Amino acid sequence: MTHVVTENCIKCKYTDCVDVCPVDCFKEGPNFLVIDPDECIDCAVCVPECPANAIYSEDDLPSDQKQFIEINAELTPKFAPISRAHEPLPDADEWNGKSDKLQFLDRG
Repeated sequence: MTHVVTENCIKCKYTDCVDVCPVDCFKEGPNFLVIDPDECIDCAVCVPECPANAIYSEDDLPSDQKQFIEINAELTPKFAPISRAHEPLPDADEWNGKSDKLQFLDRG
C-alpha cells in the first residue's frame, strides 16, 4: 500500500509534505507532485502537512480520486525527485479547493 497525491495538488503544488518524508519519495512536475509508489513506506507523516488536503492512503482515496493511483505511478519516472520544500505556485491559494482540475495537469 502507498499514499497518493490527488487532484487538489494540481496548480497548487505546496511542498510542505516533502520536508517530512523520511524516504524522499516525492517527485515534482511542472504543476503537480506525485508519490513514488515503490518508495513510499506508508508512514503517513505527509498527510497532515499538506495544506491542500491532497494526500490520501490508497485505501482511503475518495472514489472520484482512484485514477490518481495510476497517475502517480505513471508520472513518477517522468518527474524529478524533490527532497526540500519551496514556495508553492504563485496562484496556489486561488486554485486550492477548486474541482475538475485534472484537465490542467501538466504531465511535463
